[in-house]
Formats: sequence, structure tokens, C-alpha cells
Amino acid sequence: MKKRGINVGYLVALLISLAVALLIGAAILAVSGHNPLVAYRALLGGAFSNARHIGDMLEYAMVLCLCGLACDIGSRVGIFNVGGEGQLLLGAIIAAQIGVWLSGTSAWIAIPLAALGAMAVGGFYAWIPGVLKVKLKVNEVITTIMLNTVAVFLCQFLAKGPWKNANKNIVAGTGNLPSEFWFSKLVPGSNLSTAIIISAVITFLVWYILQKTTKGYEMRLVGDNPRFALFAGIKTDRIVIITMVISGMMCGLVGMFRVYGAEHIYKSTVSNEYYFEGLMVAMIAQYQPLPTVIISLIFAILKIGAMGMETAAGVPKQLYLIIQTVVIFCMAAETGIRVAIGKAREKRQAALDVKARSEGGAAHE
Repeated sequence: MKKRGINVGYLVALLISLAVALLIGAAILAVSGHNPLVAYRALLGGAFSNARHIGDMLEYAMVLCLCGLACDIGSRVGIFNVGGEGQLLLGAIIAAQIGVWLSGTSAWIAIPLAALGAMAVGGFYAWIPGVLKVKLKVNEVITTIMLNTVAVFLCQFLAKGPWKNANKNIVAGTGNLPSEFWFSKLVPGSNLSTAIIISAVITFLVWYILQKTTKGYEMRLVGDNPRFALFAGIKTDRIVIITMVISGMMCGLVGMFRVYGAEHIYKSTVSNEYYFEGLMVAMIAQYQPLPTVIISLIFAILKIGAMGMETAAGVPKQLYLIIQTVVIFCMAAETGIRVAIGKAREKRQAALDVKARSEGGAAHE
């Protein structure tokens, strides 16, 4: 079976894709009357000019990375979990409300219970389409998209109704999380908290399990050839359901991290469609863990740096969104670029072989 992992060819193609995208973006900026060098300098400044920006960039990369890894896990067994946004929101609101209910208790009790609650609701919400997929052959893309909508409206109902914040200025939100439950800030003034340490451990575990263990091999076999996996004695249905549940649990945990690390309250803004951006990251990374980490960082630099482009260089938000789309498009074309590089290398090698043979023939004569 072909080994899946990061390689030099992938990195080269990815860098070429990014360079092409930035060149196209520079042309767009120049045509619109902006200096590309000034704009890109402002973009980097927006992401790296001070500790707060760096902290926000790393927190955003953390969220995208975990969401992307949740997609990677599902893809490994051939399922497409599009319901991560709903799982994230449910995990966030359950974790927030558990914190409200346990106000006054020890953080050593409340935080683990909130994490377990977020993972449980996220996992259960992913279990539903997983079972429908395995038992009734219902397309998981359709069910997860529909369940996203259900989750959004359910969270709105809870945040406006039984779990509504007592503050009348908050239209829809749960009670405020007690400050003793907040994750410690690693960079003052930013959203970066100790959640990133847990996320790093999770990222390593996902990579290790998928790439280095027997279970990861079985998951890959189920995704690549489910019929052969079944004949080999692997319980394919069970693996698919468990994988879907784990993917949902990770999304629920991301929601918990957002509440306890950054927002300190559940509101609809706890996720700005972060999962769909993570899904895009995973797709560009070809559902591989290490590329998912790299591309998450690139996306975070672009996202946080965009604020610098708008304030320091006067680049309108709409123009940046066009440039961002070009970057995404070119990075998504990485496979085509890698194939083109491979063909060019083969053509060059063939020409060298022909030349060597002709020179050898001439010398023999």
C-alpha cells in the first residue's frame, strides 16, 4: 500500500503554489492602485508585528488545525464529516453551560467535566450520521449538512431561552464563565491560551495513530478498499462509526477551547464557520496531518495579517478576500503543479538518456 506522508515534492509544489498566488495578488493590488510591497509588508506586520498579533495568529491556527485533523480522521476511513460546525457549536454551548452550573466549584472538577461534556455531545452528534451511513447507507454529507442547521437553531434557542444570559445587552448567549475556569493566557491581550498545549498533544497523537500504528493502517485500508478490509477480518462498520465519533469529539473539544480559552461565554460568534475553513485546509492538505498543520499556519498568517493590510496599507477588505481566494485556489492546484513538475523532470531525464545513448554510440563507432 502506498505510504501517505509529507514529502519534498509536496513542499516544493506548495511553495510554488503560494508564490504564484502572491504574484497574482500583487498584480491585483497594483491594478487597484496599491503598492504590493507595502501591502504585503503590512500583511506580515499584521501577523508578526507584536506579541498580541502572534498570539491571535497561533490561536486561529490551532482552531483550523484541530478542525482540519477532524476532517483528516474521517477521510482516512472514507467518510466526509461536513457536520463539524454543528458539533463545534454544541460542544461550545454545553461546555459553557456546565461552567455556569458548576460556578463555585474547583476548576479541577469543572474544566474536565466541561471537556467531557463537549466531547460527548460532539461525538454523539457525529454518531448519528455515522450510524445512518453504515446501517442504512444514507449519504453522510447530506445528513451532516442538515444536522448543522439543526445544531445552529438549537443553540440559538438555548442561548435566547432557558440558558440566556441575565445581561439584557446580550441578545443570545449563555451566562458568563467564571474567571477561575478560564484557561491561562500565554500572551497577554491575545486569545492564545494554554489550550494550544493540549492541542499540540492531540495533533501529535492523531499523526502518530494515523501514520505509525496498526489501527491507523486498518483505518487506511477501510478507506482505500473496504471490501478487502472486510474479507481481511476488519470490522469495517465499527471502525467507520468510531472514527466518525472521534471526529465529532474533536470538534466538540474545539468549541470548549474557544469558550474557556478565548470567549469566556457562548455566543454565536464563538465560531465564524471555523470548521468549514478547517475543512478547506484539510482538503488542500490532501487529508494528511503534517500538511494540515503547515497550511493552518499559512491560513492564520493570511487571516490575521489581513487586518494589517486594511489598517496600515489601506487595502479594502473586499480586495483582500479576492487575494485570499486566489491563494486558496492556487494552493488547491498543488497536485497539478506537482504532476507538471514530475512530467518536466521525466522529460528532462528522457532527453539526457537519449543524449547519453547517442554519445555512447558515437564513441563505440
